[in-house]
Amino acid sequence: MPPPLPPFDLDLLRSFITIVESGGFTRAAERLGRTQSTISLQIKRLEEGLGRRLFQREGRSFEVTPEGEQLLIYARRLLNLAGEACAALMEPAVEGSVRLGTPEDFATAHLSDILFRFARAHPQVALEVRCDFTANLLDSFARGDLDLVLCKRDAQGGGDGLRVWREPLVWAASPRLLHLAGQPLPLVLAPTPDFYRHRALEMLEKAGLPWRIVYTSPSLASLQAAVNAGLGITILSRDMLGPGLQVVDADLGLPPPGDVEIALHRPTGTVPKAAELLADHIARSLEQR
Repeated sequence: MPPPLPPFDLDLLRSFITIVESGGFTRAAERLGRTQSTISLQIKRLEEGLGRRLFQREGRSFEVTPEGEQLLIYARRLLNLAGEACAALMEPAVEGSVRLGTPEDFATAHLSDILFRFARAHPQVALEVRCDFTANLLDSFARGDLDLVLCKRDAQGGGDGLRVWREPLVWAASPRLLHLAGQPLPLVLAPTPDFYRHRALEMLEKAGLPWRIVYTSPSLASLQAAVNAGLGITILSRDMLGPGLQVVDADLGLPPPGDVEIALHRPTGTVPKAAELLADHIARSLEQR
């Protein structure tokens, strides 16, 4: 007799991934809208079925075991594949086009694989993706030039749209940065109306710290190159910390830049089927991450 298959219940795997990514059972329960005891029971079922410990618990703290880290890789693949299968087999074939607007850094860090899987599941849907600043994207959306928009917003302010992502911002610089104490902070920023530019200048003004802008570019790659060269510091999401960049909040006595949210906007009323499918696919994929 072949050995029984492991208990790869997708709901259990989703809870497992959420615990790891949110940093705890309590936060995972809040994010999934369940009680902490329910989440704990799910992990117990998963561990018992696999015959492996996924978390090493000590009081309220925990660490992912080597077996848990290995499972995390496969769990993400399984959930992504399940979502793709649902799109291909359970949703009707659709045609048309979808015009999606998104911030460049978010598209670079998170959207490429998501859009690839949607395009593979719906080959007759033509995707048109535009990267721009949030303010410009919202203006285009209001004019009807875009069908869906992913935009940045303050994590404390709420607002329109469905929140699909939240991540911390950091002050980043290269070890090659030369900054003398008492001198204005050299800043590398995108031009107005960039969300991060507004956040950076607002935080520094509130803290009473002098600053000067030494490099401006709308290109993310250009900004990263300038920071890598040691020209100045910038503000970006933690996921965008590439090689050669490090967090310098504490080192330079900078105010915490807080978190940023990504909200998904879709039109009110009747939405074209292709746009509705893409919106649901993006929201589901980001939730699984």
